[in-house]
Parts: sequence; C-alpha cells; structure tokens
Amino acid sequence: MNKKEIGLYIHIPFCKHKCDYCDFISFANKEESIEEYISKLIEEIKIENLEQYKINTIYIGGGTPSFIDSKYIVQILNNINKKYAEEITIELNPGTATKQKLQDYYDVGINRLSIGLQSTHNEILKQLSRIHTYEEFLETYNLARKIGFKNINVDLMIGLPNQKIEDVEKSLNEIIELNTNHISVYSLILEEGTVLENKVKKGILKLPSEEEERKMYWLVKNKLEKAEYNHYEISNFAKTDFCSKHNLNCWEQKEYIGVGLAAHSYLNKTRYSNTEDLYKYLKSIKENRIIHEVQKQEDEAKEYMLLGLRKIEGVNIQKFKNKFIQNPIYLYREELDKLVKNKLIEIDTNYIKLTKKGINLANLVWEEFV
Repeated sequence: MNKKEIGLYIHIPFCKHKCDYCDFISFANKEESIEEYISKLIEEIKIENLEQYKINTIYIGGGTPSFIDSKYIVQILNNINKKYAEEITIELNPGTATKQKLQDYYDVGINRLSIGLQSTHNEILKQLSRIHTYEEFLETYNLARKIGFKNINVDLMIGLPNQKIEDVEKSLNEIIELNTNHISVYSLILEEGTVLENKVKKGILKLPSEEEERKMYWLVKNKLEKAEYNHYEISNFAKTDFCSKHNLNCWEQKEYIGVGLAAHSYLNKTRYSNTEDLYKYLKSIKENRIIHEVQKQEDEAKEYMLLGLRKIEGVNIQKFKNKFIQNPIYLYREELDKLVKNKLIEIDTNYIKLTKKGINLANLVWEEFV
C-alpha cells in the first residue's frame, strides 16, 4: 500500500530574547522547561505514529530552534524516519548558532537553513531588539557554507521603523552579493499587544507610510528578479531549484502534521492545532487539540483558490479541475468577474493569477475566497 505523503512541522517555542514585533507563541527565560518540552515533543511524535506516512519535508520553526542545545534537535530528528525527506529546514538566528550546532545540524541530515536577519543595518536591528549584528550574521552564514550547507534562505523585512528605501536597497545589495539561494522579504505587520506596537502608538518610533512601504516592495521585486531570483510567492524569491518545498506544499494545499506547542496540522480535510498553553502541553498532549475546521468540498475548493493566489504563477486551472472535478472559472465566475473588472487578477488558458495591482492589494483578492 502506498504511504500518504505529508510534510512535518516541529515547533520549538524558546528564544534567547523576544523581539519587539513578535507575536508568535514563543518564550524567553524558560530554559528550565526545555528538557521536559523536548521529551513531550518526542512523546507526541511517537503518538502520531509517523511511520505510517511518507514524510517528504520537515520544517523546524519557532521561537528560535538554534537557541536550544543542538543535542535536542538531534534527538528529535533521530525519532523520525527521514529517509523520504528531500528537504529538512531549521530556522536559526545569528548569535545563537555556534559552529558545533551547525555541524550537528549538518550531520543529522538538515539540508536547508533559514536565517533570520531582517536588515543589514545594525541601528535598525537594535530598534527591533534583535540580539545580533549584521557582522554576526555574516559569521554564521560563512560558517554554514564552510560546513557544507548548500541551501540557505535569508529573511529580510521592509516597512520597519525609520527604515528608508535606501536602507532596503543596501540590504538587498549585500545579500545578493552573498549569492544566497533563497530570500524571503516580509512586510512588517504591527501586531496588537507587541512592544513595537506600543512604541509606535506612543510616537517613540515612526513607521514608513503605506506608499513608501509599497515602493520598498517593488524595489525588492525588481532588484531580486534582475539578480535572477524567481519571485514565486508574494514574499518569497528563489534561485532555480531552490524554492521552499515545505512551504510550496502548504500553498498547494498538501497535507502536513505539526508537532509541539501551538503547532498546526492539515490532515484528512481537517485543520487543527495543539494548545498554546505551555503548562497544558507539558501536562498532556492529546487532550489539548483544538479542531478549527472540518472542510466540506466547497470550503476546500475556496481555500485552494486563496492559497493558490499567494503564488505568483497563480492557480493552475487544470490541477483545480483534476482535484475538484469542476472548472474554477465557472464555479467562481462572479468573484473572478469582479476581480478581473477591478484589474486585480488576470486569466489565461492555464492560470488565474494576480496582476501587478493585485499583488499590491492581495488581501482584497483573498477575501473573495474566505
């Protein structure tokens, strides 16, 4: 019998320091819980009986996975059948990834690194309360290359406090020069209740205007495409053959299981997650599952459209027909007609995709399929 193919997400919720803009489920100063957490996480992996699946991608996110001792990452991965995994990613922050940790990651089979840089300007990093400098990032990056990592993503952010378009250009020039394989560029979202939101409200820090932020985005797009990075998703750019397989599978509505605190899963048309309460998770794993949605075909098809319209190539019409036995152009004729009239999407023989205007106003497009 053919095993079902899935992706696996592993959440490590510990950090050295929580950044001012972060609203992820993560904690600083909880080192005393790390060992117990890893033990629970491995227990959950065993309960999930992952042997029944063909795990083709593994993504270790956080928090800051590189903050904890690498022996724990090794323990976790040694409890998973990795033989089918084409891509195993770990997120890391400069300032927490030592030479030994990087070597351990490499030796246990991790073949993709995602480094959280955000900016090459130390002043901007300081304003975000990042714990590292650009120089420390370079040290980590060069060390990783020396150890043998051939697939590295670098995260950058735009729309940051006091950030100017020249700052974004300088950061891009410096990262392009490194010839990294993948670059993710995220617009800052001012999350409610974060330290950064408070500072902006009080006028301590000032964000660029929406118009300035959009100029930054198009500078990023044009510059990276010119440097031969393929813009394949709203915020993601990759050299040939270096798209994130794990994330691409999520955008193509493929199934995945999440383990660890607050981890989300999508399996058998059901979206569910683990508790966000660390104490509850450590106490009992199974009792703290939250079901968010059991999809009917109508919901699944709408979500397929929404996820597909995150990708720059758009929704493949034939793939939609194969999966749902219906033509999306007919099924969503009213929504698509409205979006075409507003010049937010375009439709050709094979794809339904965002226009330039649609990329700028993507939320309006996605709202049609919520």
